[in-house]
Amino acid sequence: MTDSQPRNLQALPKAHLHVHLEGAMRATTLTELADRHGLPANLEGDGSFASFIALYRAACEALRSPDDLSRLVHEIVEDATADGVVWIEISAWVSSAHAERLGLANQVEVLEALLDAGQRAQRKAGIGVGFIVSANRTRPPTEAVELARLAAKHTADGVVGLGLADDETRGAAELFGEAFAVARDAGLIRAPHAGEHGGPDSVRGALDVLGAQRIEHGVRSVEDPELLRRLAAEGVTLDVCPTSNVVLSVVPSLDAHPLPRLLEAGVPLSLNADDPLFFGSGILAEYELGRHSFGLDDLTLAHIARCSIRASGAPDKLKTAALAAIDRWSA
Repeated sequence: MTDSQPRNLQALPKAHLHVHLEGAMRATTLTELADRHGLPANLEGDGSFASFIALYRAACEALRSPDDLSRLVHEIVEDATADGVVWIEISAWVSSAHAERLGLANQVEVLEALLDAGQRAQRKAGIGVGFIVSANRTRPPTEAVELARLAAKHTADGVVGLGLADDETRGAAELFGEAFAVARDAGLIRAPHAGEHGGPDSVRGALDVLGAQRIEHGVRSVEDPELLRRLAAEGVTLDVCPTSNVVLSVVPSLDAHPLPRLLEAGVPLSLNADDPLFFGSGILAEYELGRHSFGLDDLTLAHIARCSIRASGAPDKLKTAALAAIDRWSA
């Protein structure tokens, strides 16, 4: 179905479910912080995943105080609000290394500083903010268990989920079952990365071992028709990031991106920016990409926005209001 006059995509209420804390830093902020702290701020990369990780760590190094961290959270929320986001989930790996750089005692204080900044930012912006505590699959599984327990203690303060990030080929889902069992028992959304640089088996591991309710990326599920049918039947949402997928060579081009096939298979999905600092695309730009590069009409884009709201950790009141607003947008 084609609409005669496309609607304003900024005005479409949407949730941003797949965005990483340091990766959402503004380039101007990175330059300013790096200059202040006497650090390099090289944003050039070769498009490889290893290069991306190196750039991401450079952004982490630029955060040297709780004020830097608070500024970052506020700017992420401001940028989301400008793109028409009504709920954002910021994914953050918190570690002793973060605490040391920020001058805090431990990772507990890092998370508490994030949550405090998120609460202040959402009051100022008028949108909802949640956090996904993300384990790192290149680190020992025992660390993931500790992070899951930490996340479970802060479900009333803004933590809504447990993630699992970094290179799929270096840390199989099967190693992290205990951590995600802690998340399940605490009522946290289980949202690991899978199906990006790993294939369908990576996604199946996330489903079978981690009990994933959402998959960050998941685009390589398209290689297995039976897996696609399972995702659709079980209502597992894929948090898809098209620009990121092209830049990191998960797919060779937008023309080859499986997003249309995922939609045709009935798989719920959300559109996301992943790491705007490196990929140069915010969530509104991803929706515009959906319209202009994938040829999605407004009703399909509204469907994607509904999927993002339903799959989120937002409070029920916010979900109800957002879904009603999407209906008004598409009416």
